[in-house]
Amino acid sequence: MSYAYLFKYIIIGDTGVGKSCLLLQFTDKRFQPVHDLTIAMLKMYSCETFQAGQEAFRSITRSYYRGAAGALLVYDITRRDTFNHLTTWLEDARQHSNSNMVIMLIGNKSDLESRREVKKEEGEAFAREHGLIFMETSAKTAANVEEAFINTAKEIYEKIQEGVFDINNEANGIKIGPQHSPTSSNLPSGGQYPSSSQGGGCC
Repeated sequence: MSYAYLFKYIIIGDTGVGKSCLLLQFTDKRFQPVHDLTIAMLKMYSCETFQAGQEAFRSITRSYYRGAAGALLVYDITRRDTFNHLTTWLEDARQHSNSNMVIMLIGNKSDLESRREVKKEEGEAFAREHGLIFMETSAKTAANVEEAFINTAKEIYEKIQEGVFDINNEANGIKIGPQHSPTSSNLPSGGQYPSSSQGGGCC
């Protein structure tokens, strides 16, 4: 598998917000309601993603925070309690992660508009207040799922270009690819990554 950089992500949020479903939709382009996995690892679209599952295992996932370049912080727009818990998740992430980690706030299940309990404007306001990127997604319809992962990767890449990340330190969640070259490491136009079906997998 050829890539310029390998980014490590962590996906965090309350149980049942759709973390596993977002991951499955991004990697396999399919939706399947599943119970939260404790930890899932995969390599896809030049990203290495760690998914944190149930809250009971938060102490275990703290070790992954420290090695992540990006995080998807997910809540369910149909359950206000999952939105109310964002501050705790964010504090945990920032306490245990690299201070430069890129965090994307995701309001998932946008297809369930009739059951919405959290307005989009509330998500936008939370993101502005805490310096996060924001997007609403639907793991079921695939709306904005790929964009969420890609846009997070773009932000990480921009920080690399600005010299914010030390790419020689893999503890920052960034690994230089075998084909990397300082003059040819730009993301493909449109932010699209090459398909990596031959290198994808979940274990």
